[in-house]
Amino acid sequence: MDLILKATLGAAVVVILAALAKTRNYYIAGLVPLFPTFALIAHYIVGKGRSIDDLKTTIVFGMWSIIPYFVYLATLYVMVDKMRLEASLAVAAVAWLMAATALVSIWVRLHT
Repeated sequence: MDLILKATLGAAVVVILAALAKTRNYYIAGLVPLFPTFALIAHYIVGKGRSIDDLKTTIVFGMWSIIPYFVYLATLYVMVDKMRLEASLAVAAVAWLMAATALVSIWVRLHT
């Protein structure tokens, strides 16, 4: 039953995104995926299972995680003029992965 609920929620988000993309305010479709669904779950789990200091560390790391997302968006913005959409998305995803890897590597070095 839990899996059905999650799949239904995922499908609902896709329907909302598709509907928003067809409106005159289509750009709002870029905001919907940023609703902190997984962050809420992660913060609840860390907050219940670890110390407040650990939760605060998780929150600060989450703030820094905006950098890889920005790298993804900036890369996609540049690439959509140069390649097909699918290729642009793939390049932007790789750029996100590289930025996220760098972020984690730097974080580990500074916080261990």
